[in-house]
Amino acid sequence: MRSVVLFSYLLLGLTITVHGQSVIVSSPDPLFTPESVTTTTQAPIQTTPERDPNELPLGEECNEELCKLPNCRCSSTDIPGGLLPRNTPQFVTITFDDAVNVRNVMTYRSILYGRKNSNSCPAGATFYVSHEYTDYTLVNELYNQGYEIALNSISHRTPPDYWATASYDVIKEEIADQRIQISHFANISIESIKGVRLPFLQLAGNSSFQVMADYDLDYDSSWPTSAFREPGLWPYTLDYASIQDCMMPPCPTASIPKPWIQPLVSWTDLNGFPCAMADSCHFTPDLNDENAWYQFIVSNFERHYLGNRAPFGFHIHEWYLSSNPAVKAAFVRFMNLISNLPDVFMVNSSEVLDWVKNPIPVDEYKAKPCREWSRTICSSRPCGPLYGEHNWMIYYMSACTVCPRVYPWTGNHLGR
Repeated sequence: MRSVVLFSYLLLGLTITVHGQSVIVSSPDPLFTPESVTTTTQAPIQTTPERDPNELPLGEECNEELCKLPNCRCSSTDIPGGLLPRNTPQFVTITFDDAVNVRNVMTYRSILYGRKNSNSCPAGATFYVSHEYTDYTLVNELYNQGYEIALNSISHRTPPDYWATASYDVIKEEIADQRIQISHFANISIESIKGVRLPFLQLAGNSSFQVMADYDLDYDSSWPTSAFREPGLWPYTLDYASIQDCMMPPCPTASIPKPWIQPLVSWTDLNGFPCAMADSCHFTPDLNDENAWYQFIVSNFERHYLGNRAPFGFHIHEWYLSSNPAVKAAFVRFMNLISNLPDVFMVNSSEVLDWVKNPIPVDEYKAKPCREWSRTICSSRPCGPLYGEHNWMIYYMSACTVCPRVYPWTGNHLGR
């Protein structure tokens, strides 16, 4: 029986250390730009390429002789690089969906800021941000803390059928334009925004992957798998047909080089049913039982850790943690546990792909320098009242750059 020593962890509030230097998160003086701070420039407006869905070739069975890293990988449960499990880093991806605002950022600050892995490098997390009600000054704060900012659409419209039937042009307006929108209003590097998660995990067939290929987006994290839980499915590309089960059709069928799939390897609830996100599990421990929830999380983690070490995802919405203090406490205990395991690393989602493209043994990975990032200025500006041309509502938002004329939305993502 394995015994694990849990260490208490001091969360550092609004001050963290990045490579030995103290970093204060408070908004800097807009009249002074330190040399260590960079300011982004607005990306050029992109035009929609002409695309004919009928031109896309159907994905064929993967040819492992032709599909080679770093740019191509067959869908498989095999560990990249042919490594043995004991020589493979166990990656953990913590992800949150939806808007970033003053209500949920308090949770992020209290449980994530200042956290490190066993190699003393900053622990990561990925935020799939939707636009409506987002405070872009707080997106900038998360970015400056070293967390990954990714895309969850501008409108996050209901019903899910909207996404299931979304055309190339719709996905371009919702996703590719949102990349420009977040970069502009949060004043963060557009190149740092690499990932996509479609609302409700509802896939749109080939459309979203066509857009990703055309607009230089690296990976999708929308596709759950139930069939490949044990062993888990590793990330792969769409150069060839996928073996992944299609839980939320329509799933992609075409050969679309460039985009990667980061499969959402489902958890298993207490009755054996799959759940793609922690807060979507039906048969769970009592929401007031911290110990039972801790064991529930660890048992799902061990399926990966004691198996083929496919990345373990803890995908959740912040409201579930803030509404259930015992679940939140169990989650913090789990993060404390993995931060003390020498072969487990809590990373940004894009860091998983960095390793998959160039797989190296865990000892070599631990010896690598910690990731670095460039902080950006945010001169916080309260904007509003702003008229919502799409629904006649009045909005307020905060931005790091100039305020828009109207509330930004699809078709006018910068609110001009």
